Amino acid sequence: MSSIEPFRIDISNDDLDDLKARLERTRFPEAETPDDWSQGLPLDYARTLRDYWLNDYDWRSREAYFNRFPQFTTAIEGLSIHFIHCRSPHPEATPLLITHGWPGSVVEFHKVIDPLVNPTEHGGEAVDAFHVVCPSLPGYGFSGKPAETGWGVGKIAGVWNTLMTRLGYDQYFAQGGDWGSAVTTMIGMQNLGPCRGIHLNMVSAPPTEEAKQNPSERDLQAFAGGQYYNEWGAGYSKQQATRPQTLGYGLVDSPMGQAAWIVEKFYEWTDCDGDPENALSREEMIDNVMFYWLTASGASSARLYWESFNSAFGGDGAKVEVPTGASIFPKEIVATPRSWAEQRFSNIVYWNELEKGGHFAAFEQPEQFVTELRNCFGQMRG
Repeated sequence: MSSIEPFRIDISNDDLDDLKARLERTRFPEAETPDDWSQGLPLDYARTLRDYWLNDYDWRSREAYFNRFPQFTTAIEGLSIHFIHCRSPHPEATPLLITHGWPGSVVEFHKVIDPLVNPTEHGGEAVDAFHVVCPSLPGYGFSGKPAETGWGVGKIAGVWNTLMTRLGYDQYFAQGGDWGSAVTTMIGMQNLGPCRGIHLNMVSAPPTEEAKQNPSERDLQAFAGGQYYNEWGAGYSKQQATRPQTLGYGLVDSPMGQAAWIVEKFYEWTDCDGDPENALSREEMIDNVMFYWLTASGASSARLYWESFNSAFGGDGAKVEVPTGASIFPKEIVATPRSWAEQRFSNIVYWNELEKGGHFAAFEQPEQFVTELRNCFGQMRG
């Protein structure tokens, strides 16, 4: 068995000095021509963000914040995998694997880990407790970067199962959104035995024939989300799915380039009423950007699209038979209806559509996210 090594984030002063120098030398483009976000991150907002990052943001305090939970690395399939592993003090706790997506990171989960691990300190009961494992996707954050092709969601799902069994868990639950949803869905589809059930906060499934022929209001809502995404929101994914290496030169060289590439999605995909800081603090957004910038993972993270985009989201008609739960937040990119999901997930045991929140559920609505997981997996525990 490969060893599991303790890990702490420890960024050198040289790297932080380099970041500061690059931010000071930022060469901004001219302002957008419309008075809104329709062409992307507005210049005034970009300048404000840069100034905050340069003058007010304190990485050392954030580094300590992110080191407060136990972290580890282990080699699986020849790649170093970074993960948070926080065991509950409650003996009846259930192992829970949580996977992030793009442009997210394990940063998204820091507000929910302790309530999941220590429910009696956060309005829950001991039966709600989880041992929480949050890995960084290959090519993301402090995980290693694949040096060969083949690291799509199917392989990652198998690696995650190996990780959980290596940690000594013969049964576990799995949760995910965005690419984490694709990986978690694949864990359920592979059904290797240890996974007792899954929960998704982004459900990918094609429309039913009934929805195409005689759409309900709920179907029309999902169609509208998909149409908007395809027409106005999917450019980033096409670039990452086809030319991640070309894109990477800009993202790895320019901190403001990397920040703009990510923060624009916080504006677009959160339930923020026109200002991303209504959903996430400026500090939280830069935290997440730092996990890309400090690890130079602009290209390596984008490659997951190249590896997986055409195969990850259910076009092959394969079914997921393990118990499945879903929490649909209203500002999800496509708020998939249950009738669509039932075509792909044959054993849905929990479904809830919420009134507030968007694509980054744990990050935006941590209390609601925790409640959803308690409710969902509480039913699966039996």
